[in-house]
Amino acid sequence: MKRIALFPGSFDPFTNGHYDVVLRGANLFDEVVVAIGNNSSKQRYIPVDRMFEVMTRLFEGQPNIRVTTFKGLTAEYAREIGAQFLLRGLRNTTDFEYENTIAQANRHVNHDLESVFLITSPHLAAISSSIIREIHRFGGNVDEFIPFRFSEIADSVG
Repeated sequence: MKRIALFPGSFDPFTNGHYDVVLRGANLFDEVVVAIGNNSSKQRYIPVDRMFEVMTRLFEGQPNIRVTTFKGLTAEYAREIGAQFLLRGLRNTTDFEYENTIAQANRHVNHDLESVFLITSPHLAAISSSIIREIHRFGGNVDEFIPFRFSEIADSVG
């Protein structure tokens, strides 16, 4: 049976930390599906379609990584695509507390879904999408924190 891991997130924007987790996950699973979702409690900075385009180009040539978008419950989407694993990155204990709660809820919705946590590489642990957005909002260069040039999506930033 093919081992499929779902790596969901709003990826607003997709960071070097996210990229690191995906690449490491691709060594553990037969396929990693990077799924851009809409978090109903957040207003997006970068439209989903632009982030999808950039991320799809980023993973070109890596046959066991694909990028999708989804709406609705993560656990239901995992079932829909046949993913048995939910891949998540942890930067710190605060992330663990949050992700542990989410993992329990996902397991309630989809009993066959196993959450797998990877500890973020230490040199990437201090950066988050929200920090990147804040730096960019005030004119700072964020290219060292993301695996693409921000100018690729700058025209669509809200």
